[in-house]
Amino acid sequence: MQNILIIINDAPYGTEKAYNALRMAMTLQKNHREEVKVLIFLLADAVFCGLPNQKTPTGYYNIERMLKSVLKRGAEVKSCGGCSEARGIDQVSLIEGVQLSNMKEFAQWTVDCDKVLEF
Repeated sequence: MQNILIIINDAPYGTEKAYNALRMAMTLQKNHREEVKVLIFLLADAVFCGLPNQKTPTGYYNIERMLKSVLKRGAEVKSCGGCSEARGIDQVSLIEGVQLSNMKEFAQWTVDCDKVLEF
């Protein structure tokens, strides 16, 4: 089984980087379920992707729903604690299954993974 690390660096809305990263994660899980394990690390403004209660207009993608979907299918999702602290959200509840992490764990994931994708 391959471990694939997806790094998201951008805010959940305003660009489509988080959206495209999660589309890739969902496609990997759907089409290569037995072959891959998806790991997602939220870095910089992407830490906002892990916040609950996101409200988007009907028909617009919703990062919270997408994250919940990849979590349900077995992905691990970590959010940078230092980035969260710098943005004042380190004490805020995250989407269930998203965990605060640190650079040491991020570095270990990078070493342990077979492929690293950055958005």
